[in-house]
Amino acid sequence: MNATPSPLVARLQGVTHRYGSLVALDDVDLDIHAGEVLALLGANGAGKTTALGLLTGLLRPQCGRVELCGGDPRAASSRRALGVMLQEARLPETLRVGELVRQFSAAYPDPRAEAETLALAGLEGLEARPYGALSGGQQRRVQFALAICGRPRIVLVDEPTTGLDVEARRAFWAVLRGLRLEGAALVLTTHYLEEADALADRVVVMHAGRTVAEGTPMQLKARSGGTRVRCRSALGLDDLRTLPGVSEAHREGDRLVLRCSDADAVIRELLRRDPALAELQVVPASLEDSLLELTNEEGQGAMPHRSAA
Repeated sequence: MNATPSPLVARLQGVTHRYGSLVALDDVDLDIHAGEVLALLGANGAGKTTALGLLTGLLRPQCGRVELCGGDPRAASSRRALGVMLQEARLPETLRVGELVRQFSAAYPDPRAEAETLALAGLEGLEARPYGALSGGQQRRVQFALAICGRPRIVLVDEPTTGLDVEARRAFWAVLRGLRLEGAALVLTTHYLEEADALADRVVVMHAGRTVAEGTPMQLKARSGGTRVRCRSALGLDDLRTLPGVSEAHREGDRLVLRCSDADAVIRELLRRDPALAELQVVPASLEDSLLELTNEEGQGAMPHRSAA
């Protein structure tokens, strides 16, 4: 029996948006469901920021339709269901953390208690601190607190962990997972591919204003050709390229690198042919591998970097 789809919270239907002669979005469809984390990935200029601008109502679609909680994103009733954390935020530097949380909470019909919001954002003990006196990472936490204080049905977080250390980033992930369990829809853009891999239920890859791939992180990683097997061996590449399941073989220095769909079978054959095989390493396909392959197919050069976390 198929699982019942979770409710649709927001969508873009056939949306095209231009800035002069530049096409930022080209006939894009995007559905966002309750209780899921959707990661929008792509290089700068792929269209992610424009998509977020349309969902927040800051931009009006030039062609197509945008819905937020069944209504127009610019309508007050729709915006009350939305929480937003953008890359750049200008907040009054003289206002204290607690004052900012209270002001933003007042715009929602059923906000969280102030203490709960502060705890979720890791701001306990900082409520009396002026915003301008905070570090960059602490300011990002305040921006996150303002995005979640109203119990929104959908939360848009744009590069949320930029400026956070490893410990703070992991704590942030735990809060996002908790919001998902509460039934909120979360739309995440990030250059940290580890973050998308760890959090996302679904990934949409964008390039030059178009959606070029969609699926779970596992599904996208499977598209990159599977596992990499690395080893030191004197075997010839021409013979190894004929092994069943091997889609690519090359050397990196004195090491052999095979891309294959069945690593166990390939390793058995490698050992049979070369009992002196050494320094064997099996590397699962990464989300980075998949994105590089997908965007190379589209003529894309630069892609998001991998987190060092």
